[in-house]
Amino acid sequence: MKVTLLNCTPDPEKTVSLAAKLCYSDSAIGELEDRVKGISYENFLGKIIKMGHLSVLEHASFTFGIEGISRTTSHQLVRHRLASYSQQSQRYVDLGRANEYVLPPSIESDAGAAKRFNDLIARIHELYKEMVSSGIPREDARYILPNAACTKIIVTMNARELLHFFTLRCCERAQWEIRKMSTEMLRLVKRKAPTIFRDAGPSCVAGPCSEGEMTCGRPKEIRDKFKRL
Repeated sequence: MKVTLLNCTPDPEKTVSLAAKLCYSDSAIGELEDRVKGISYENFLGKIIKMGHLSVLEHASFTFGIEGISRTTSHQLVRHRLASYSQQSQRYVDLGRANEYVLPPSIESDAGAAKRFNDLIARIHELYKEMVSSGIPREDARYILPNAACTKIIVTMNARELLHFFTLRCCERAQWEIRKMSTEMLRLVKRKAPTIFRDAGPSCVAGPCSEGEMTCGRPKEIRDKFKRL
């Protein structure tokens, strides 16, 4: 798996601060630059976020390039509707390379299961290549490809949606692959907007665990992990 931050709003915390200042100021928009010069984003945005005025976070967006994830994980990812996606097409791209799939650690740790898994993947891809070579369109041959097949996707989310995304997908209750992916996404955006994402992560980072009886039971360990991220 590889996650890259391809682009983001220039100076995202300044942009969000400008939007927040506008809401509480009678200044002309052209004067707002002076209003945010020298302010502490940590103090100002910390106060705005604590107030729950999160709509201003929507003015900062982040674009990620993600590759080496399974179709299982991309299907979970695109359920987050307040985002934009461009995904590698199985209709047009030749996916006959048997080495491009994700092997879950739980299967990899079982030698017998791993061998059967790998053998099945190899047979599936061999049949896929045979069908494409015989003239069957890729868009039809792809029907036999497994959820383990790797994909590439470009994703854009605004900061407010990312906070929600991290709450759900960085949690220990999330599936392991999307949890690994979202944690790496959070690590990257923290470099660009440390105040906005200071308390980002599962719910237990900034408050009590929201999972009730389904809690992992390790809130302090998880909180420490994300504070150090």
